[in-house]
Amino acid sequence: MNIDWPSFTPWTSLAGGVLIGLAASLFVVVNGRIAGVSGLLAGLLRPGSEGWAEKGLFLTGLVLAPLLWRAFGDWPQAEFQVGLPGLMLAGLLVGIGTRYGSGCTSGHGVCGMSLLSLRSLIATSSFIASGVATVYVMRHLLGS
Repeated sequence: MNIDWPSFTPWTSLAGGVLIGLAASLFVVVNGRIAGVSGLLAGLLRPGSEGWAEKGLFLTGLVLAPLLWRAFGDWPQAEFQVGLPGLMLAGLLVGIGTRYGSGCTSGHGVCGMSLLSLRSLIATSSFIASGVATVYVMRHLLGS
């Protein structure tokens, strides 16, 4: 992926981070539940589970937000060099890791860290370390 640094504006990133924090905080205050996306999706796939409607609305908002952004401006350009099979494999591995890690980056990194959860601190540190190791191997050892 290539980033167009001259066009980079940190204000949209800051606004997105603030909105994510507000949404996660509001979800906890109103529903008493953590807004981890993998947990919300798992609960949504069990019809009749507690808070099914709230989970559905929250996830619908995650899908609609980029479409709303698109109505007011262009999407940032992204370039993927791995092709569809690589993206599908990456998605599968992320899904497996989410199940083994008892949550996803949003649950651990945004919500769990704000609650000072030791488990989330360990999980988030593992996410970051895995990302650093992957970039190192891909760029410096494999030359991709």
